[in-house]
Amino acid sequence: MEKKHVSAFELYQNALLESTPEVKPSSVQVTPKKKKRKENGIQTPKPIKKAKMKPMVKQVIKSSPREERLERLEEEVQCGEKSGEALEALLSDLAEVSNSRERASKLFQWLIQPIPSKSFFRDTWEKKPVLIKRQNPDYYKGLFSTAEFDRILRQDDVQYGVNLDVTSYTNGKRETHNPPGRALPFTVWEFYESGCSLRMLNPQAFSSTVWSVLSILQEQFGSMAGANVYLTPPGTQGFAPHYDDIEAFVVQLEGKKHWRVYNPRSEDEVLPVVSSLNFSQSEIGKPILEVVLEAGDLLYFPRGFIHQGNCLPDAHSLHITVSSYQRNSWGNLLAKVVPAALEMAMEEDVDFRRGLPVDYLTYMGVQNSDKEDPRRAQFLSRIEGLMKKLSTFAPVDAAVDQKARDYLHDCLPPMLTAEERASSVQGAPSRWEDGEAVDVGVTIRGQTRVRLIRSGIARLCSDGEAVWLYYTADNSRVYHKEAPKSVEIKAEQTDGMEFLIHAYPKFVTVGSLPCESAEDKVSLAELLFEKGLIHTAEPLQRS
Repeated sequence: MEKKHVSAFELYQNALLESTPEVKPSSVQVTPKKKKRKENGIQTPKPIKKAKMKPMVKQVIKSSPREERLERLEEEVQCGEKSGEALEALLSDLAEVSNSRERASKLFQWLIQPIPSKSFFRDTWEKKPVLIKRQNPDYYKGLFSTAEFDRILRQDDVQYGVNLDVTSYTNGKRETHNPPGRALPFTVWEFYESGCSLRMLNPQAFSSTVWSVLSILQEQFGSMAGANVYLTPPGTQGFAPHYDDIEAFVVQLEGKKHWRVYNPRSEDEVLPVVSSLNFSQSEIGKPILEVVLEAGDLLYFPRGFIHQGNCLPDAHSLHITVSSYQRNSWGNLLAKVVPAALEMAMEEDVDFRRGLPVDYLTYMGVQNSDKEDPRRAQFLSRIEGLMKKLSTFAPVDAAVDQKARDYLHDCLPPMLTAEERASSVQGAPSRWEDGEAVDVGVTIRGQTRVRLIRSGIARLCSDGEAVWLYYTADNSRVYHKEAPKSVEIKAEQTDGMEFLIHAYPKFVTVGSLPCESAEDKVSLAELLFEKGLIHTAEPLQRS
């Protein structure tokens, strides 16, 4: 049964002031050959070459337990008690969680509380919008603020069109007002006072809190987590109706904003590959969800759902949109699989190399599509058979590794805790003092206990000739400012690298790494330590 449309103002005036969050989901739901060849110009991987060695016992040493503190954190997150000024404390407590995957899960649960994350991904993710009304304006306090916005403008090099957009939407017309050069407070706040909205495109480059939150959440999604901040003056609108190509979590930080969300207009616009152009009001129909977001509220909508937001006359609005899952679909993966599969099939199966019928142009093609010719049916049947056969050549693991390399390049670098910094290369005591370099070099021994700094910080991939370790530790907080980072791993050390990856989150001794020699074990650990990929159970002492 279709729900009666209620205006946002009526919803706002009649909102119940309850102490527990109110969840309002939308009622609308949119429905073997082994030979390796080049894949899109890149060699599909041969099995990773590993040095022969005697079987050995893999020794694993557990990290010290912190059960009581972590159990208390679990209860606070589930009860929604970690809010407002406690965000800093929440992040501090999360740093005590040994497994970064669990850390990401707990932070995401806090973001969407009180909806259990399992039910969110089962019932809501990619399917329908959901609204969480908290009646707690301080729930997200500390994540970002207008004061921090102003500080960034004063202290950092914010460039128009790169880091900041100035926009307006008046009388159905969307405009961008970016001048060239640096965005200084004098000009930016003049734009704001004249009724323009301000969009900060990469707040994680300037805000350590946003960086910390996004670098944790990217492990929850297995996809880059990004963010934009939007500051809108009272009684104005900055953007035309449109849909995006990302999953959007709109987090209201200050003030309030009137939102309208609309269904995709057709099946072709469900989970779109790219964002839309601007729509006119006449093109989008009636909203399926209309609400006023207040500080502490959350609105989620999947890619493809049209949306627009405007400020009420009596308050400004500051919100941050956390986003993920851009270009992370089955189709995006198949775009890497299919060309490589076809190249392999052409090399290995004569059926793919046989010539086309000499007269196929006389009965195939658009101009012949209405012909009733038995040769058309035979031709299409042949294509169907080859397409089915093509799947047997699909280098799926190689394509997944290509996708993983893209993801690692997209990722933010990890924001280290004080403990991680002290026990990693960033906390090494080497320094310049009294006219000379002192405390140069640290000693890693067989009994040194190490682990990866994060679960997803590195991944082994093969290009068919060598084994490479791709990693995020040296990435920039600015999207793709740096080239992808990788280092070659010797064949005799690949077993040790795999062991470290799968041992996470446990610390293991360097001596337990399944490499052929003690020298290989130590040299692998030294390489990973220098690259900032591992840290030690205790800070290292100088040589």
